[in-house]
Amino acid sequence: MKSKSYGIKITWFGHSAILIESPKGKRILIDPWLDNPKAPEGAMDITNVDLILITHGHSDHIGNTIEIAKRTGAKVISIFEVYLHIEAQGVTNAQGMNKGGTVDIDGIKVAMVDAKHSSGIDLDGKVINGGAAAGYIIETENNFKVYHAGDTALFGDMKIIGEFYKPDVALLPIGGLYTMGPREAAYACKLLKPKYIIGMHYGTFPVLTGSPEELKELLPNDMKNRVIILEPGKEITL
Repeated sequence: MKSKSYGIKITWFGHSAILIESPKGKRILIDPWLDNPKAPEGAMDITNVDLILITHGHSDHIGNTIEIAKRTGAKVISIFEVYLHIEAQGVTNAQGMNKGGTVDIDGIKVAMVDAKHSSGIDLDGKVINGGAAAGYIIETENNFKVYHAGDTALFGDMKIIGEFYKPDVALLPIGGLYTMGPREAAYACKLLKPKYIIGMHYGTFPVLTGSPEELKELLPNDMKNRVIILEPGKEITL
């Protein structure tokens, strides 16, 4: 890890649920499935949230968004089709966008980028249109950039994401089966070239067998020390 302090706080709640706190105290919650099997006790009691980002329509990523948004008043950002669903569930402070777009929410810039995954929304036993899966580049007030890849396969345009956005942190799925595993994620890191690497979407269920230790082993020697292994509910500061 680098010695420089950026004032960025990150908490992993298991699966793909990540809380980022900016240097000025803005709290961004991504894919808030906060009652997942790896979530720490009390995760659902979260009260201070400014912004919720949803990467795609699957229930393990929309998660508890509707309840949290209504309780906290947090603004919800998602791809347009997921936004329509969220709004239909009674969330009034929501905004749809699409890949390639950027929004500025009180000094936090959020760019929606590509991801390779499905995005159907599970609703009352049916699957409805959830648009397309996406990732996000979150840029804080001090220009620190976090890439949350969402659920995705490895794809070549990660090189463009790395070159254009220059993410400081890459949050990458590593569980395998439904997303990249450690082998693919290690290659993605070569394309993205982040300062810090954090694995997510692993260990929630037995089939998600990838691990951050395996990811670290597969990285080039000069990138191994960039891996940060998080414990659910334990905040780190970068």
